[in-house]
Amino acid sequence: MDGVWLAALSGLIGGGTLLVGAAVAWCVDIPQRVVAGIMALGAGVLISTLAFELVAEAADIGGLITTSVGFLTGAIAYILADWLVSRPPARCRELPANIAARRAGSKLAGGTGAAIAIGALIDGIPESIVMGLSVLQGGISIPIVAAIAISNFPEGLGSTAALKRSGSGGRSIALLWGGIALVTVVAAVAGYVVFQSAPPHVIALITTIAAGGLLAMVCNTMIPEAFDQQHALTGLWATLGFLGAFLLHEAAG
Repeated sequence: MDGVWLAALSGLIGGGTLLVGAAVAWCVDIPQRVVAGIMALGAGVLISTLAFELVAEAADIGGLITTSVGFLTGAIAYILADWLVSRPPARCRELPANIAARRAGSKLAGGTGAAIAIGALIDGIPESIVMGLSVLQGGISIPIVAAIAISNFPEGLGSTAALKRSGSGGRSIALLWGGIALVTVVAAVAGYVVFQSAPPHVIALITTIAAGGLLAMVCNTMIPEAFDQQHALTGLWATLGFLGAFLLHEAAG
């Protein structure tokens, strides 16, 4: 029973920062350049996390074929979900080009926010399962939980800021992130309970699905959104985020 509670705590910490980021973005009118900088920093953290905590370890336990299949599956799943959310409705496409462009532009921020939220959900479930699995190996994995928590904050912040600009209500945003945070807790417990005897290639597949979804979301959403505001500084902030997460990984290793 103690392991179940530790797994739930891992999921709560990792997913809770999504709520913290969302609350900050909703309650504080943060300048777009600051949001963009935080998103770029978070992108670097995410890339480091998927490289050192997810893909590398999955390859060690599951082999290259399973790792490759899971990685591509996660990326394709996110890209398809992002396309379904971001494409303009048929009625908008039928309007004259200038009117359609204005209407599509008015929903651009909301589409970006929804895309980040979808990315958080797609990668959040297997990430949380990984956190639950880590409890089986001797307790809460500080590097994995910390990296996920740190990277989730800018996801919640950036998505909520975009949704807020598009006119989404506070209730709908709270339900969105509250639901995703609850899913992360349930998935972490499931990772501990359900996958205790799972073969290594299954664990590797779950892990790399998270990694593929993460990378696709970072490239399609977080980095372009950050670059719109930060321009050349985007690379610097992303590098600092990557370096910080890498140093945390090395210190824990």
